[in-house]
Amino acid sequence: MTDKLALRARLRAVRDGFARDRAILVADAFRARLREGLVVAGYMPLGSEADPAPLIAAARAAGCRITLPHVTGRSAPMRFLAWDAATPLVAGLYSLLQPQADAPELRPDIVLTPLVGFDRAGHRLGQGAGYYDRVFTQLPDAWRIGIAWSVQQVDACPADPWDVPLHAIATESDWIVP
Repeated sequence: MTDKLALRARLRAVRDGFARDRAILVADAFRARLREGLVVAGYMPLGSEADPAPLIAAARAAGCRITLPHVTGRSAPMRFLAWDAATPLVAGLYSLLQPQADAPELRPDIVLTPLVGFDRAGHRLGQGAGYYDRVFTQLPDAWRIGIAWSVQQVDACPADPWDVPLHAIATESDWIVP
């Protein structure tokens, strides 16, 4: 676990120092998957996390429904609740901006996930609470896309047996398919 903790600390520092003046790339491969009625789970970035807004905008333009994570406790499951741009978000646990608790819950077809780190094999390093690990286990057919800045790439992310690899990673400069 120490390796993951040290790597997280190093990558957060690198991410915090990165000039985030470019938007995340919206690849043709992403647009090709979108269709009306599909459910795409996004997130509101915290601090220096890469912003999935360009991917969410492309999904909205294609007629997809958007959900955002709703978190109430470390041991409680993360839920994905419907959200539209006109509906205000509320601050939740960890200061996450999330939909009101009574918003409809939807099952995502595509999950955009924030990353602390990643490798080209599709392994990811998250915040360490296990929320997305549990989600990926519950949604085995969902297309899993990590969102990060290019400086967050490492040669190899340490992977545990429960870690579920990503299908793709979007950065400001690349679309990576393991």
